[in-house]
Amino acid sequence: MKANVGGIDRILRMVAGIALIAWAAVLGGPVWAWVGVVPLLTGLFKFCPFYPILGISSCSKCE
Repeated sequence: MKANVGGIDRILRMVAGIALIAWAAVLGGPVWAWVGVVPLLTGLFKFCPFYPILGISSCSKCE
């Protein structure tokens, strides 16, 4: 698993993930808001499984 998520992409993923999880857990948002776990984990691990399929990498230092 080579890192392919970096920089602003990583920060945006983690912020969006935390916001969705907080909405579901704290504010009683819809069940689908738990999908925020996915962007949070991809930001934390610096790896998105769809990026290699699409030939994308937002991590310039990882290449």
